Amino acid sequence: MSDANLPALSKQVTELVLAGSLGHAEQAFAEAADQFGDYAVAEVLSSIPPQVTALHLAGFDGGKMSLATLLVPPKAWADSLAFFAATFPDDLIEDDPERLAEQLFAHIHGVVFSTEDEARRQELLQAASATDHGCTAFAVLFSMAPKEILEVAGEIISKGPYVSGLTSADNDIVPLAVALAQASEDGWDRALFELFPDFRHSADLADAEFSDDPDEEPKFLQRSTKELLYRLRKQVPSTRSAPKAASTRRSMGTGIFS
Repeated sequence: MSDANLPALSKQVTELVLAGSLGHAEQAFAEAADQFGDYAVAEVLSSIPPQVTALHLAGFDGGKMSLATLLVPPKAWADSLAFFAATFPDDLIEDDPERLAEQLFAHIHGVVFSTEDEARRQELLQAASATDHGCTAFAVLFSMAPKEILEVAGEIISKGPYVSGLTSADNDIVPLAVALAQASEDGWDRALFELFPDFRHSADLADAEFSDDPDEEPKFLQRSTKELLYRLRKQVPSTRSAPKAASTRRSMGTGIFS
């Protein structure tokens, strides 16, 4: 794709997405892919503002596949993920946080598992979890199945790279959690500590147990889905400034797969 075509296509896609014409934006991508190859679509997705990519990808969650979902470069997706929570209404965070968490799960799961390419999957997970907003987004998902996440944490401590992801409940979040832990040790740890801020080492989590009694007070601090959604909303960058891509947090890697 020539340098002359890229700005024109980027401008066209941006205008279509902002106008709500996602189908037409996809059509523009398809025509570019036919003419210049898949690389052209990836180039455009790297060049348009991340908030535009977020709006586009949000329209193709779950079962609705798109070229953008299949071809978005890992860093462009990680940057766009920062803006996903900008569309969350306050009343929905208050009244139905689980619905928003499921929407976020459909988005992240849809992008990460859009292809069978293991290397791409790892790159997507590494790029997203290298950001503060990415780790908070994963924690939002994990908050929907904290008991299973603790089981996975325990299994990772005991089995390392041979973790199977088998838990006492069949939950769609578990394969994503295992994939994250295998792709990025540090990202997995940081997402865990967003959900369970009392813990500073995942080995401590292996000894933590959940009561099956819903009325029993938890023995340790766990952030709620609602609290994590508000944290994610506060991390939405101002569109007047460049998105913050790199985390300033210290690494808390624990050598789980070494």
